[in-house]
Amino acid sequence: MFQDLKIVELASVLAGPSVGQFFAELGATVVKVENPRQGGDVTRTWKAAGEATDDRSAYFCSANWGKQSVALDLTQARDRQVVDGLLREADIVIASYKPGDAEKLGVDYATLSQRYPRLIYGQITGYGATDPRVGYDAVLQAEAGFMYMNGEPGGPSLKMPVALVDVLAAHHLKEGLLLALLNRYRTGQGALVEVSLWQAAVSSLVNQATNWLVAGKLPQKQGSAHPNIAPYGDVYKTADGEEILMAVGSDRQFRDLCQVLDIAALADDSRYRDNTARVQNRLTLNSVLQAQIGLRTAQALMMQINQWKIPAGFIHTLRQVFEVPAAQELLLREGTLAGVRNVAATLSFVDRSTIRMTAPPALGEHTDRVLERLNSNRS
Repeated sequence: MFQDLKIVELASVLAGPSVGQFFAELGATVVKVENPRQGGDVTRTWKAAGEATDDRSAYFCSANWGKQSVALDLTQARDRQVVDGLLREADIVIASYKPGDAEKLGVDYATLSQRYPRLIYGQITGYGATDPRVGYDAVLQAEAGFMYMNGEPGGPSLKMPVALVDVLAAHHLKEGLLLALLNRYRTGQGALVEVSLWQAAVSSLVNQATNWLVAGKLPQKQGSAHPNIAPYGDVYKTADGEEILMAVGSDRQFRDLCQVLDIAALADDSRYRDNTARVQNRLTLNSVLQAQIGLRTAQALMMQINQWKIPAGFIHTLRQVFEVPAAQELLLREGTLAGVRNVAATLSFVDRSTIRMTAPPALGEHTDRVLERLNSNRS
């Protein structure tokens, strides 16, 4: 799809690099520029306790497949000339500088667009182009309301165990860059595409935002339970100790669940007859459901639930997740390294088998090769 597209990645950590990997997975050439004086992308050093990896940490491997790495220090004039050679042939730049830093290095959109009017420039910031604050996912989860809502009633505020806001911002930037490519196809002109972690976080509050904005209900901690649907997000334990999460989204599904659990009359009880009533009486409902689910073994119960097409699932560890064939199809592997694809969609016009994804690069692994190619192009 993008085999002729050239990307220069001036980004680090997760949001920007995952966008670079997205394009690499669709065949683009992605050159990741890393500052050797700073040890390259900081995630190369983000290792779990006891992790035995080289400069390609497990975290780094989450967003850097299929790229070339060149070690260049943009504070040095000679290295800036090399980057300029890369930019001259680039279609897209992905950057994640703090406001003002790109300008100091001469790689901001205003400067580059004068020389390369077809260039598309994707910029991720923490809080926008005019706010100098450093943006980190955990802080954004706190400030955008996610942590306040996340946790058990009366318990501490919790962040998600993945960098949720970074992932959301990356998806927003992908969308913007694809629109910019379409616009360039129509007009021949490049564009600036800006996404902040703050914007991505707030725009992703969806129904929790409108629970406040429309219904005037301030979302509170309630574990995994859904504020608008019941039983949805509620967890029950089976007779053999397995945990099952229910996601009953309609009155019909609830009636079917009652049939499976041999409590059909419960579906006609005024306290549980419709979703509004079930949300109001969630605690007593959960008590009844837990009593019945606790009498059944997990596999036998899940077999019945699936036969009735009631939304429910086991709570899995990541070991169990990656034993599932559908999850294995998303894996990237080379030697001892593994990662997960950014492109989950099956695209009828893209043959993935023709695209070879190389392992995440060591710092500066491709510097000599890229310099040799640029020098030969000049001559």
